[in-house]
Amino acid sequence: MKHQVNRCALAALAIMLGGAGLTGCSSNKPAGSPASSAASAARSGASAVASAAGSAAASVAASAEAAAEAALANVKGGLNATADVTLGTTATGSNGRVEVPVNVTNHDAKPRHYTILIDFRDQSGNLLDAIVLEVPETAAGATSHATARSNRDLAGTVTAEVRRALRY
Repeated sequence: MKHQVNRCALAALAIMLGGAGLTGCSSNKPAGSPASSAASAARSGASAVASAAGSAAASVAASAEAAAEAALANVKGGLNATADVTLGTTATGSNGRVEVPVNVTNHDAKPRHYTILIDFRDQSGNLLDAIVLEVPETAAGATSHATARSNRDLAGTVTAEVRRALRY
């Protein structure tokens, strides 16, 4: 899917650049001339492709979010444990995926498992990806360390946040 979005973005850029060239060449052509119409069509096409690329990215994020929520729904008897989870700083790993260190401290008197829903967001707060991280049994009073990785490559400045964490 990433490659489709990138191809759409490149196509939009090419159309916009081509449209700008056509507009520049036809600046002294009357409205409705073939050059003016071609430039207008190119700009409309670029806008449609850019919109489709944004919709595709939003669709991927929504799909990841739905899958993550479904995985959390399978946890029976889980208690809210968001306060037990802290995240480190996001970084892009060698495989191109965004990674974030996760620390889980079990404040309970018994060993517990954790299922954590983590959102990856852009600078504007838009959801880019969502993952569910399963942390194996963590001893009473102990801290487990894990790494959460995005499902796909994410560009730009990305932050991570714990949306939900269940202890069981």
